[in-house]
Amino acid sequence: MAVTSEELRPLMLSIAYRMVGSFSEAEDIVQEAFVRLHQAGEPDSPKAWLTTVVTRLAIDHLRSARVRREQYTGTWLPEPVLADPAPEAAMRAESLDMAVLVLLESLTPVERAVFVLREALDYGYDEIAEIVGKSEANARQLAVRARRHVDERRPRFEPSREQREEMVRRFVKALNEGETEPLVALLAADAEFYGDGGGKAPALGRVIAGAAEIVRVLAGFARVGRRRGATVEITEVNGGPGLLAFDGGRLVAVWTFEFSGDAVRAIRGVTNPDKLAHISSTILPSLPPALKRS
Repeated sequence: MAVTSEELRPLMLSIAYRMVGSFSEAEDIVQEAFVRLHQAGEPDSPKAWLTTVVTRLAIDHLRSARVRREQYTGTWLPEPVLADPAPEAAMRAESLDMAVLVLLESLTPVERAVFVLREALDYGYDEIAEIVGKSEANARQLAVRARRHVDERRPRFEPSREQREEMVRRFVKALNEGETEPLVALLAADAEFYGDGGGKAPALGRVIAGAAEIVRVLAGFARVGRRRGATVEITEVNGGPGLLAFDGGRLVAVWTFEFSGDAVRAIRGVTNPDKLAHISSTILPSLPPALKRS
């Protein structure tokens, strides 16, 4: 049975999100692609047609987004998602990882497109070349460069999923109990803590570096949270274990973790309400009544 154009929407959203690092912006790109599809009629291969249009729109979007992100208040982080928009498409999980999305921000828009098409979708270099308007040799070169860029900055020894989940459980336990020594033990000595409030919510004013300094900040967060009755929930965020923080039934933060060996090497917290809107609309209908009350 042939796949209809509309059934391809989750896949296109998955591609666009990996390209621009923002779910809301990815939705706009995909919507524009479908408007153009309806105007163009039904192509022989809707998937190939839509992939090309979505990728090119994302490249154009990134070129203009660079200026906006340079003017962003505080640290800019990708917009978190709880799950891949197209999990059935077998797109490689690595390309959804928050740490990888951060690394992809330093690539050129075309390099990023090549990385996503090659590493996430396993497209051939001939197909990639046609989509991005380069020669096949150039597409191959761009893919190698992008892959090297990511590999050079990724941890050499990444723990298993079970180990990562266990570290996050220990992290939450120590945070809830106000125990600082277990937190220090969980963090790499040179760990970093990033916060993105976008000037619209409380967030770190700078990158916090070093395990001891991060734990001091975390302890302060925990004290305030306990006083306010805030809660945290461990869940999957961008393909790995993460945290959702609630205050009065309202989602106020999403944290993701980057690991190296048996330690946490980076924590990224998003508090900008604009970047939490998609997750809030997804999870709030299913929350228990106690959490829904404001």
